Amino acid sequence: MKRHCYYLLLPLLSLLMSGCRHKDLWFGDTAASSVDVVFDWTKAQDANPESMSLYLFDTEKASHPLHYVFSGRDGGSAEIPFGTYAGLGLNADNTSWAVITGGDDSESFELSTLDAPTLRAYNLSPMSVPRSEASSGERVAATPQMAWSGRTDNIYLPADTGRHTITVYPEEIVCHYTVDVLDVANIGGLSGASVDAVISGMAEAYHCGHQQPSGNTVTHPFVLAADKARGSLHSEFLTFGEHPEKKVSHILTIYLYLTDGAKWSYDFDVTDQIRNASDPHHVHIVVRGLTLPDPQEGQGGGFIPTVDDWNYEHIDLDM
Repeated sequence: MKRHCYYLLLPLLSLLMSGCRHKDLWFGDTAASSVDVVFDWTKAQDANPESMSLYLFDTEKASHPLHYVFSGRDGGSAEIPFGTYAGLGLNADNTSWAVITGGDDSESFELSTLDAPTLRAYNLSPMSVPRSEASSGERVAATPQMAWSGRTDNIYLPADTGRHTITVYPEEIVCHYTVDVLDVANIGGLSGASVDAVISGMAEAYHCGHQQPSGNTVTHPFVLAADKARGSLHSEFLTFGEHPEKKVSHILTIYLYLTDGAKWSYDFDVTDQIRNASDPHHVHIVVRGLTLPDPQEGQGGGFIPTVDDWNYEHIDLDM
């Protein structure tokens, strides 16, 4: 229980005669404010999370953050202890992919992803396939899923009986990447309807406290769907985007199995397409010039070769 002291102003004469007097106002066992938590979607009007979290970090004393979850995207009511806070909003649905680090401090709260154990189309280990020189030292990390976050500071909940409002303005914190490989020659020689690919040099994490991509750079794996009738490969996936400080190359590597068992990897430098994208949150990568070997001339002889039997080619793009 807390006592809250309010000073009462007395007439000047009385003040001079008797000095300062005060009276205690007592609120019983009340130790929290009634708060309306509002998630304002002005910055992401099409967002559709099924639930939202609010993390409150006490700025006056060290403690674990308070955590509130609200059904739907709009927020709700909560009883929150008196105090001064920094607040972070984050969607609470579809977050099993997310790894939270620095979760006890609004200045270090980050989201990242786990290691990618396999490449999905061929079920290969990322350690067993050729890697470009640019990506050879990077962690192979799973791509993130949809996420929205926002930060609000200087939240003051006084020791009174009034009703208060906390407003958070979430925005989309992931970037949409689309990859199209067009005019693929001899695409009929592919074994299967999808192939593996990776892209290097992407931001490892999103720093919710600073509201920007962060961490090291990582390589993300993804799957390209093959359209043999159109001679093309296509994929759409999410990233945290480019790192704001670490300007590294972005190499798109495509791994292909042919019907005769031969294995090929192809590198494309797509740095310029990513760096010069008109909208960094919606990046469209287009490559051409991929000519697959005639499977009848492949080196596999109808069986799957060993890991060391990868054939490698670097393809320069005409911009």
